[in-house]
Amino acid sequence: MPLDNVSGSGLEARLKRELRGEVLFDAFTRGRYSTDASIYQIEPLGVVVPKDREDVAAALQIAREEGVPVLPRGGGTSQCGQTVARALVLDCSKYMQEVVALDAEARRVKVQPGVVMERLNQRLRPHKLWFPVDVSTGDRATIGGMTANNSCGSRSIRYGNMVHNVRAIDAILADGTEARFAEVPGNFGPNGDQQVEPERYRDLVRDMRPAPARGGRNRGSFPEAAAPGRRLQHRHDRRCRGHNMAHLLVGSEGTLGFFTEIELDLQPIPPHRVLGICHFPSFYKAMDATQHIVKLGPSACELVDRTMIELARENAVFRPIVDRFVQGEPAALLLTEFAGDDADDNHRRLRQLVELMGDLGFPGAVVEATDPAFQSAVWNVRKEGLNIMMSMKGDGKPISFIEDCAVRLEDLAEYTDRLTQVFHKHGTYGTWYAHASVGCLHVRPVINLKQELGAKQMRAIAEEAFAMVREYKGSHSGEHGDGLVRSEHHEAMFGPRIVRAFEEVKDSFDPAGLFNPGKIVRPPKMDDRSLFRFKPGYRQLPLDTVLDWSEWGGFASAAEMCNNNGACRKSDPGVMCPSYRATGDEQHLTRGRANTLRLALSGQLGSGQLGPEALTSDEMRDTLALCVSCKGCKRECPTGVDMAKMKVEFLYHYKNRHGLTARDRAIAYLPRYAPYAARLAPLLNLRNRVGTLAALGEKMLGFSARRSLPEWSREYYRGSTDTGPMGGRNVVLLVDTFNRYFEPENAWAAERVLARAGYRVNTPEPAVGRPLCCGRTFLAAGLVEEAKKEARRMLEALAPYLAAGTPIIGLEPSCLLTLRDEYPSMLPGDDTKALAGHAQLFEEFVAGERAAGRFDLPVKPMPGQTALLHGHCHQKAFNTANAAAEALKLIPELTVETFDSTCCGMAGSFGFEAEHYEVSLRIGELGVLPKMRAAAPETLLAACGTSCRHQIADGTGREARHIVRILDDASTLMG
Repeated sequence: MPLDNVSGSGLEARLKRELRGEVLFDAFTRGRYSTDASIYQIEPLGVVVPKDREDVAAALQIAREEGVPVLPRGGGTSQCGQTVARALVLDCSKYMQEVVALDAEARRVKVQPGVVMERLNQRLRPHKLWFPVDVSTGDRATIGGMTANNSCGSRSIRYGNMVHNVRAIDAILADGTEARFAEVPGNFGPNGDQQVEPERYRDLVRDMRPAPARGGRNRGSFPEAAAPGRRLQHRHDRRCRGHNMAHLLVGSEGTLGFFTEIELDLQPIPPHRVLGICHFPSFYKAMDATQHIVKLGPSACELVDRTMIELARENAVFRPIVDRFVQGEPAALLLTEFAGDDADDNHRRLRQLVELMGDLGFPGAVVEATDPAFQSAVWNVRKEGLNIMMSMKGDGKPISFIEDCAVRLEDLAEYTDRLTQVFHKHGTYGTWYAHASVGCLHVRPVINLKQELGAKQMRAIAEEAFAMVREYKGSHSGEHGDGLVRSEHHEAMFGPRIVRAFEEVKDSFDPAGLFNPGKIVRPPKMDDRSLFRFKPGYRQLPLDTVLDWSEWGGFASAAEMCNNNGACRKSDPGVMCPSYRATGDEQHLTRGRANTLRLALSGQLGSGQLGPEALTSDEMRDTLALCVSCKGCKRECPTGVDMAKMKVEFLYHYKNRHGLTARDRAIAYLPRYAPYAARLAPLLNLRNRVGTLAALGEKMLGFSARRSLPEWSREYYRGSTDTGPMGGRNVVLLVDTFNRYFEPENAWAAERVLARAGYRVNTPEPAVGRPLCCGRTFLAAGLVEEAKKEARRMLEALAPYLAAGTPIIGLEPSCLLTLRDEYPSMLPGDDTKALAGHAQLFEEFVAGERAAGRFDLPVKPMPGQTALLHGHCHQKAFNTANAAAEALKLIPELTVETFDSTCCGMAGSFGFEAEHYEVSLRIGELGVLPKMRAAAPETLLAACGTSCRHQIADGTGREARHIVRILDDASTLMG
């Protein structure tokens, strides 16, 4: 079958007919699955999301009969192009994520391939066990992908790679044979052992016994860290005493068999850990010191270089912790951990580390981290090393192609110094991080692969680097696999006989070459630009944007910031990405959306058939439909992808082409008709009490009849002038539409609390017309020009206060933070910059004033009372959620509890929309609703967002209040 016409064939129909899982052949899905975290982009034939082993077997049978290649896929975070191919992709990450069996006593677990490593460890933690191959992407890396890559982790110096921790693999071969690859006895005879079944598997065991010998005189030349060579040698070295056939599949990158279950060995969780952060004035000295540090027996010794430190300091999430553990301006750090059962022994070795550093000429250069929370925060910065590196703006990026080289520790300093000189020779530099303890440093030269020159630089650097690695008897492939980027170089590294042996193994398992072709054996050239993400002729389509994207170099460049490493696939902690957590779909993931936008903005969707209309297509609308604009990615995506802002830009263009719906108008123009609607509050509120009206509203406007709508208040907030003591500091209370017309009690409470704390409260209004509005409802409908009108009214009304330096205080996070976030993008300039600098949430104002020795609010203690606080997503995005908790702690004897969670699921109008009602509740049930529901009846529930409070009321039947009302109650009691 011609592979360029598969989607028009009967393959899709047959798959849909015979499988229970999802079958996706549309252009947008194929585009989303055309990339991983590598430099490559190859559009697949189609995507299957199998429900179970039976679906996998059926899909493989159909593919075999149709002559279609198959590509297994987990998290899609491979860095070498392992998970892209012109093939049928089988994505195991959504459904095949069960823990099949756990034997805690024997320290073994059997899992499906889609199980995420950190979720597995969460399951194991009550048994005081863990799976110790702790890759930095463990919060999204699947066990299947880790096995296929032969991954290692920060603690590989103690626990080894995947091959040292995989006991058995259940796999389906290309011909449909299902077998358990496991330990095979050493007395396996020439005629086979009937206990080794089925027959096809016995044949493979028989064929593989002598396979390493076919490498001839080269068979002993595998470097210790090399993959897949060491796996082949391992078969030969142990043939006389048995061997484990599963180890042949580890590191095979989906080229030999399709994993359906994997049995792992587990380890006890070390009860005690300490961490020493060693500072070095030069990179060379850090590398030279590593060989001495490992003699102390650390469980980890990880490198962080200056570039990573500087980029981490530019990220709001990482800056506070980096400033805490980094002293001065070091050229490099070595994070050195000691772990074990004996806490005293760990501390003794930490002291020895301090002494060793002094002996090496670096006295006082170790920051000691003994607090577990501090250690965890430091390791989190290291874990996000790759994404931090990739946050570099511009077309030049740190590129993965020699990042897996490994050399002996005694050669490490000289090797890295010589490699740095190679970079300089080719007009670039490299970023370094990762596993110093085993000589495997992830180095990424900064190269612009949009240009042909970049591809030439990549090849030249690769050839010189690999020649150097051979000189040091090291490996070019330590843990990230080979994929498209390194497989070409096997022959130069191992010699032709061994490469022929690799091919024989492949042909024995998969004679037709259907499993992940072009990886490890018979690969294409690494610098074939037709396979690149940025192919020859790549260009960004011209687009007249409505927001300012100059920080990124344009809208398309902002979308290109996504490097596909998949931090948005994590299930916790943090907010990002609620729609993915609820659906498990690549489409509803920050990465999936960014990729789709990039393809549309470069005219690549549908083989370019859609052209510039791809951006405003209904398929793009569907791609962004479940983005709740939580802004979690704005803070948590290490590369800085801001999908909420991208959605505003998209909606502007989409609505300009397709027009507004009645619901769009009802939402967008709410602030303009609210003054009139409030007068009809009793009549409008009948909708929540009369089922027929709710059903009619759903039919006409699309608001779910199963939802209550916000209740209009007839006694809405009308503003205040100079409330508070004479001589008090002036403040502006900016009351948004929701707190004015639906929950005016919050505005009145804020006015009273500020006045009692000694402030003169003003609520400015425009000279003529309706009250001020931030414009957020217009942004939600893509009406950016209308939002700009509101912004200009706001700027005009607040100008005198800004000139006087008066604080601008808001209650609703989504509204107030629009002044800080969207205003500078809509109307870049000094005016919006000044407003952004003065606008603050109530809780931020309280924190700042308390720090300055002000905000003297008299409050009565609340002994025995507990307040459970849910942070609004935008509070978390701008790091103000802790300030809300601190504000409540002004009340003596009140216990304030917070919890980590994703979005509540309401997200403005999202949860009211009939088509989003179910997913809104699914998001809420991920954390917020169960937590609020489980709180004791007497617990005070608190939430600063109006949407959050509404979702909690609908989802739990309990009332959550704004923190200002709780403070108002406590201060009222003093009267």
